[in-house]
Amino acid sequence: MSRYTIGVDIGTTGTKTVLLDTTSGIVATASRETALHSPAPGFAEADTTQWHANVIDSVREVLAHSGVAPDEIGALATSGMVPAVVPIDDAGKPLRRAILQNDARAHREVDDLAGALADVDLVTLTGSALTQQSVAPTTVWLREHEPEVYARTAHWVGSYDWVLSALGADVHVEQNWALESGLFSIVGDTADAVLGAAGLDPATLAPLRRPGTRVGELSAAAADATGLRAGTPLVVGGADHVLSAYAAGVNGAGDALVKLGGAGDILVASDTEIVDERLYLDAHPVPGRWLPNGCMATSGSLIRWFQTLIGGAELTELDDEAAQRAPGEILCLPYFLGEKSPVHDPDLRGVFAGMHLGHTRADMYRSVLEAIAFGFRHHVDVFGEIGIPFTRVMITNGGSRSTLWKQIHADVLGCEMNPVIGHPGASLGAAVIAAIGVGALDDWADADRFITLDAPYRPDPARRHAYDDAYQTWRELGAVMTPVSHKIARTTR
Repeated sequence: MSRYTIGVDIGTTGTKTVLLDTTSGIVATASRETALHSPAPGFAEADTTQWHANVIDSVREVLAHSGVAPDEIGALATSGMVPAVVPIDDAGKPLRRAILQNDARAHREVDDLAGALADVDLVTLTGSALTQQSVAPTTVWLREHEPEVYARTAHWVGSYDWVLSALGADVHVEQNWALESGLFSIVGDTADAVLGAAGLDPATLAPLRRPGTRVGELSAAAADATGLRAGTPLVVGGADHVLSAYAAGVNGAGDALVKLGGAGDILVASDTEIVDERLYLDAHPVPGRWLPNGCMATSGSLIRWFQTLIGGAELTELDDEAAQRAPGEILCLPYFLGEKSPVHDPDLRGVFAGMHLGHTRADMYRSVLEAIAFGFRHHVDVFGEIGIPFTRVMITNGGSRSTLWKQIHADVLGCEMNPVIGHPGASLGAAVIAAIGVGALDDWADADRFITLDAPYRPDPARRHAYDDAYQTWRELGAVMTPVSHKIARTTR
């Protein structure tokens, strides 16, 4: 049996591909950028043709750089953003550009469906509330605004599901696309109440498949394009944030991940199916395990905004300056794009509070770093309230390169933060799952073999105490500012 597999991650801004040697780790990586299309305010789309071209080019690159022969590749799996929406026809061809999960065009449809489903407990039924991320409002929008596309749609699928089928797999949707879509129940049945309210034909829902399931083989055309062997097994991967956590060591109950990307994600593994309207629920790749999680609207994006606002100073320079300032002097509410979990309020606004003329950009920058950490602590409080313990916390993504920010998180959260070295994200998780799907790896826990943790950052007792007080004031500030934010949002909408 071949020891090599390929994992492909279809991201919002690019495609990343890894070639994994299951005996030694990653042997080659490649990436390609993806253009974001926004033809109208609030629209967010991607070209499926570009996704396909990116996959072909990046697969060819990892083969060329690794020197691994095409017939040595044992399987390929995909990952991607959720829940992107790709309407396809009877032949599996996309009928338009993909509508991404952060698209906001269907806001009226969200309100209309919320009214129609007022008597349905959607959180208990589907694991999440009805939001702009839900798929049903998008399908209603398409029926009203693009009736020809709607009429020709044979199935609604996700980004990574479509890519796999374009390579030769059967049409399907992965378990977490199904969960995030709001069209399926937590146990995997169709959410008939939602389909009825949206007027959606159940026959347009593709079969649900779990990670690790073989769903076909690489077609001759795809083999010719990628340079791989025709007949290479194709395996269901999973949602990008789920596989990123899996590939960072979030596998046992209580393992958690803090992702410091453009947005802020926090995920924790649980052996119990937890439903809470403040959080999101995803299925862990390991059967029977779950990933309750939260996502904040800003994280690295807020830092980049502040960096631009003050003239583009290097982040390392700002870190050095901020490290000399006292913790918690200025409080920042990081709601510059509204907020997702745990408050789910798009009309919140950003705030800096407690400033005087002696403060500098270093104090403000430190308050931005602290604001994101306070947001994660808010989530930790929620997890604690519903009985989910944290036993080990990993930290990844671009923001985790900042020594200061990692230490702030350790101090604010009151636990060790374990940085993951060279974390390639969901593409590695997909490659591991491809190997499990064809038996090249025997156990889901084998993912841990490809993870290297750096020395942990431990809480400093004095700063921990200072942050306890600052966090409580931060929560009070948030409560006081909420009605003010709402009033401002109404006047500027």
